[in-house]
Amino acid sequence: MDGLFSLDNMFTLGVLILLQAVLGFDNLLYISIESRRVEQSRQAYVRRVGISLAIIFRIILLFAIVWVIKFFQAPIYAFSFGGIADGVFNVHSLIVLVGGVFLIYTAVKEILYMLSIEDLEGGGTKTQRSTVSAIAIIVVMNLVFSFDSILSAIALTDVLWLMIVAVIVSGIMMVWLSDHVAEFLKKNRMYEVLGLFILFIVGILLLSEGGHLAQLHFFGFAVEPMSKTTFYFVIGVLIVIQAVQSRYRKKLVAQRQAELAAG
Repeated sequence: MDGLFSLDNMFTLGVLILLQAVLGFDNLLYISIESRRVEQSRQAYVRRVGISLAIIFRIILLFAIVWVIKFFQAPIYAFSFGGIADGVFNVHSLIVLVGGVFLIYTAVKEILYMLSIEDLEGGGTKTQRSTVSAIAIIVVMNLVFSFDSILSAIALTDVLWLMIVAVIVSGIMMVWLSDHVAEFLKKNRMYEVLGLFILFIVGILLLSEGGHLAQLHFFGFAVEPMSKTTFYFVIGVLIVIQAVQSRYRKKLVAQRQAELAAG
């Protein structure tokens, strides 16, 4: 029993929780945006129930991956088109590719919608989802996002309870943070566009990772996964640009108001 709470295990647990938190940022952003598709009075409920169910399914997925990891990595379909394209798909690569396509589709659709509406503050007449469908989508996408974090956790330790505790703790943090992120996006609509572009980049990241897992080659060139360093650098640049633009816009508005008051 003493071995379970050894310094080494506690350090590993801390690393796992930090890993889940860092890799869960894009998931948290997606949950906050997706929950806005239901009526306002149900949004917090959708986020909490969706994340709670996702924690349960993530733990089940953790057990499944530990026990049948070879199945997820085993090839299920190979193709080759005369030097133009070839690859070998497995379950893991297909899940990541589908998740990437879905995120890109969602981000593009929402961006086009925001460009088409006239009443930006009122939100136009966006088609709302039912509570059940929103929760289901959040749970499914949470599982897609969790694949990398679970595989990374398995690479760090073979102690199952450490991984389970890390999943539960990160899930509780996500429940708490989701309300704050959703409220921030509600009060700062301009950052919703930034969030959608981040989701778009996450979709590209998943496509590159899925293509690499599937050993995809186009015209003899292998698909390489986007570097996590590159990904976070791009996200950081986008956030800095948005912050500078926001501050500059506020200064312009204040200056114009001062000129009108003086005139």
